[in-house]
Amino acid sequence: MRRLAIACASALLVWCATAAPAAGAAEGEPPATWSLEQPSPPPPPPGVAPAPFPLSLGKIGDIEFWEPLGEAPQANRGLLITHGNGEAVPPGVWAYDGSGWHEIAKVCGATDGRIAWAGPADFWTVSDGRTGQAENNGHAPPLEDNSLCHFSDGSIVASYAHLAFQANSYLKMFGAACLPPEPPATSSTDCWFGGEALEEPQIGSFHLHWNGSTLDEDPYPNQGDPVREMRQLESAIFESVEYSEANRRDEASTGEPPPLLHFAEAETAMQPLSTEELPLFEASENPEALEYLHLGSTESVLWAATGTRLGKTEGQVTVLRRLDGIWTQVIGPEGGERTELPKLFASAEEEDELLGRGGAKHARVQAIAPEPGSEDAWLALASASQSEATAAAATAVLVHISAQGAVLGVQTLPSQAERELPSDATGAAERLVCPALEDCWMANAGGWLYHLAREGERTLARSELPGFPEGKIISERPRDEATPQEVLNAPPPDDSGLQEAPPDYGGTFAEQKAKTQNNKVREPLLSQVHSRLVKGATLQLSFHLAVEARVRLVAKRHRNVVAQTRDEVLKAGERKLLLRLNPRRWPTKLALETHALKPLPLVSSVSGEGADVTTEETGLLARPFGALLGEAGRLP
Repeated sequence: MRRLAIACASALLVWCATAAPAAGAAEGEPPATWSLEQPSPPPPPPGVAPAPFPLSLGKIGDIEFWEPLGEAPQANRGLLITHGNGEAVPPGVWAYDGSGWHEIAKVCGATDGRIAWAGPADFWTVSDGRTGQAENNGHAPPLEDNSLCHFSDGSIVASYAHLAFQANSYLKMFGAACLPPEPPATSSTDCWFGGEALEEPQIGSFHLHWNGSTLDEDPYPNQGDPVREMRQLESAIFESVEYSEANRRDEASTGEPPPLLHFAEAETAMQPLSTEELPLFEASENPEALEYLHLGSTESVLWAATGTRLGKTEGQVTVLRRLDGIWTQVIGPEGGERTELPKLFASAEEEDELLGRGGAKHARVQAIAPEPGSEDAWLALASASQSEATAAAATAVLVHISAQGAVLGVQTLPSQAERELPSDATGAAERLVCPALEDCWMANAGGWLYHLAREGERTLARSELPGFPEGKIISERPRDEATPQEVLNAPPPDDSGLQEAPPDYGGTFAEQKAKTQNNKVREPLLSQVHSRLVKGATLQLSFHLAVEARVRLVAKRHRNVVAQTRDEVLKAGERKLLLRLNPRRWPTKLALETHALKPLPLVSSVSGEGADVTTEETGLLARPFGALLGEAGRLP
């Protein structure tokens, strides 16, 4: 008969419940147990009564703990990002200090966000884009998980985004990771963010790369399998991708075994992990039946787990483990030295109800988290027929496994006692992390947190995140290139002929400067724009830059990008760009994307150097292709 242990509440938990203990406790020591440990909601607005019991935080996209270089994660310094729960819990970021969770930002939340630690007081979030952007032909702008926030030393130091429906719009991102900084540095200079497949006709997956000073697009080429997860392990970042035959790939990649993992080392691009190195598929296995690899890392070990793809039936739970560069298959289809995941419940009816008609071995994997200081890991499972709509009402199933594939214990949550609480904290397990031995956190689809810990060790010595003390809540996000511009409903008042200065685009995005006196205006970034065709189908675009700027030329045929130059920094002066075009996919519009990197100089608006300037300003120059060439008849 399974022993039960009382799981007492922390300072922030209102309710106390019983839960089955985890396996592995030493003889005579109290076992670690899973129990609901929900933080108190933030204070309500004035005049609104506080909730009488804990509230869901809304969908929790990620939970991560700071991991110093070469060490296990620091169990009393954690972060989570949430989508929020109506007016009671705004979308934002929460921190854990060993004694409990508290809100640190009610901005930069996300529908399904991610967190990447870059230093002990430095981290990035994959966040939702800004509201207020314009629709395009009746289509609402995509905002889910397609922007970044950079937090450091108590503030959001930068926000990164682009307006929707542009050639340089960011795509949705599902993975984020940074290599830890080398002392004495306190912040990483190597972070990666990855997500959806690139839009046609491009082939690849969307990536952003932070090199310590700039954030650049660095797509993974040739294979359009979207990125799903990223994990840092020692001096490399690993990412998993979701393979499908329907994903676009170049001819050279067609027919090859799918590389389900990529990796990048310091200052290198993402590259595929050889399928010969990764012992996953057998000849009889169908890659289309398996989901992407869920990743978990700690110390020098990387775990990867996959199961049946949503809506499929023939996939099988497979768990891999990488130690000292060598991969082994811990659990997988029966045969050879592989161990099949056995039945987890005494009753076949109970197993079918919780994990689908195929039982445990044909379940869907939700997450995997290795325990530091051991060879074990926690695996979260769900039914492959379970939809997102039903996940919030499902039961979480956690399986404790060893490096040899043995099942050490099974936990279902909520416990019976927790089900009787008014919080109704049900939901399939979605996020798992273990910062220490017998110290793990699970977030379910309902937005509830469960904590594995021993009695007397549910709270730890406080480790306040530097610059983010309890009670300090960030409520404003810095401006970025997706900040909607204010549109006036009426003409501005007459200011006696004073000219309004355009924005100063110094840095990521600078505030507008005060009005300019004495008939001075900012010189336009772009002037003297000319274009012509050279050598048949090569477009030459020449122009003058007032200051150093980041520039890219994009050719579009209707809404599809058909050619583009690389994003590059050009100094002030006379400049030109060359773009090779395909006569069979002739563009209908050119977009010259510009971003000034220095303040624009002041020139006279009446006489002198600025008197006759009538050209484009900084930002996005988009014109029909015929207009830029000057003669529609020159088009093929």
